[in-house]
Amino acid sequence: MVSQSERAYELLRSEIVHWQIPPGAHLSEVQLAERLAVSRTPLRQAIQRLAHEGLIRITPGRGAQVSEIALRDVVHLFQMREALEPYAARLCARRPDRARFAALRADFETQRAELEAGGPADGDYAHYYELIGRLDKAVDEVADNPYLVTSLAGLRGHLQRLRQIARRRPARMLQTVTEHLSICAAIEEGNESQAAEATAVHINNSLRHILAVMAEDVGGGLLGGGAELGAPPRTT
Repeated sequence: MVSQSERAYELLRSEIVHWQIPPGAHLSEVQLAERLAVSRTPLRQAIQRLAHEGLIRITPGRGAQVSEIALRDVVHLFQMREALEPYAARLCARRPDRARFAALRADFETQRAELEAGGPADGDYAHYYELIGRLDKAVDEVADNPYLVTSLAGLRGHLQRLRQIARRRPARMLQTVTEHLSICAAIEEGNESQAAEATAVHINNSLRHILAVMAEDVGGGLLGGGAELGAPPRTT
């Protein structure tokens, strides 16, 4: 049975990463406890856990609020990705159980065909994000390095928030599907160097895209180091 704390954590985390609670929003314990149907103690435990992940900021005297997405934080996040993810892909390509990436490769092929045909009719990319989650899980399990997996887990919530921005860029969605397909293919074929390179290319392209979107959201032009994205992404 799932504890109240775990349930509150999962619900609150989902609302944050899917922009249902936007960056900068103040979190009222009273209102949250009532809405999530949990008591205050497990709610505080969930908030502390999300604060540890960096999704919530707790300020003495001001309480908790959803962390803003600042340019400097995005750059730091992607620098960490660049340090960890290519090596994780390289490890996967070495493992004998890398064959499980064949199924992922086929699913990304299907996704690419769907996007080339115009994307989902309802504009809902939830299935695609679920596929990315499956890829993340496969990398964690096949790489089989607990220290690496723990480090990657600390990045995932932030990445899920940022991925929502890509919804308004169909061309980028198609490009990122192709990039993930290349990663899966290289791992399945046991090509360590190509797996690492394809992962690095994906990370670099994702960073450039997200920074461009952030620049638009603050009115265009070059962002300063502390510029923040504080409103939900447009879906058009």
